[in-house]
Amino acid sequence: MTGAHPPGRIRSLGASLLDDVLAETLDPAYAEAAARRAGGEPPRRGRGRVLVALTMAAAGLLAAVTYDQAAARAEGRQEIREALVSDIQDESALSDELAARLEELRAEVSRTSDELLAATAVGQRALDALARAEQGTAAVAVTGPGLLVTLANAEADADDDPIGTGAAGTDAVQVADGDLQLVVNALWGAGAEAISINGQRLGPTSAIRFAGEAVLVNFRPVTSPYRISAVGDPDALSQNFLLDPQVRDLAEFAAATGLQFVFAEEEDLSLPAANPPELRSAEVVSPRRVPGTEPGPGG
Repeated sequence: MTGAHPPGRIRSLGASLLDDVLAETLDPAYAEAAARRAGGEPPRRGRGRVLVALTMAAAGLLAAVTYDQAAARAEGRQEIREALVSDIQDESALSDELAARLEELRAEVSRTSDELLAATAVGQRALDALARAEQGTAAVAVTGPGLLVTLANAEADADDDPIGTGAAGTDAVQVADGDLQLVVNALWGAGAEAISINGQRLGPTSAIRFAGEAVLVNFRPVTSPYRISAVGDPDALSQNFLLDPQVRDLAEFAAATGLQFVFAEEEDLSLPAANPPELRSAEVVSPRRVPGTEPGPGG
């Protein structure tokens, strides 16, 4: 028996599915995005792009601030360094003036004492002994032929200063106090009679040492290029100087690193007198006796 159909048009399962597809033309996710866009809410992809842009901007700002701070610190260090250099130069100039005045007073005292001592035979013998002692302690100026040795720092490349602070040469090879000591000792060994470094005469109590980035000779700062003047026989000095194995090693090191290391024979070198430190106390040493030669009970 055939049952009666409900009133209206008969709908099959295929027709119902076709109606659903036609009714919902957008995917639910697209529909949701369209609804958010219609309501004024930015899409998620747009928010991601905004976040990326903000992150990149923050990173760029941080890099710029870091670079500015580094440049400011470098500029501040350079200003401090220039101020210290200026102070050192001012104090050195004052010290030079006082040293010149001291030399004038010493020359006046020396002339007066020479006149008084030369008036008697005993005084003349004392004057001769004093002259020998002054020569041994570098207390008098000397002139004559000799050897001039020049040591200088290697030149810095332009890439060594990427920020542009002007502190050139900080990464370049520099002359050390040991290099100057090596050259001075080699010159003494070669037969030098008197030596000075940049006008600083070397005596028995002289010292060559580092103080930060400066080289001190007789506690006075000297800078590159270092000119080492040695008075003596030029031919003998140059030959014996080159025979020193440490001098040859220094020459090879200079050629490999860019240091300037040259020497030349000179016909006329002028070396000033040294400024020995003031002796505050002295003690007479009795002559040493040879064992077995002590005087007997009678004398």
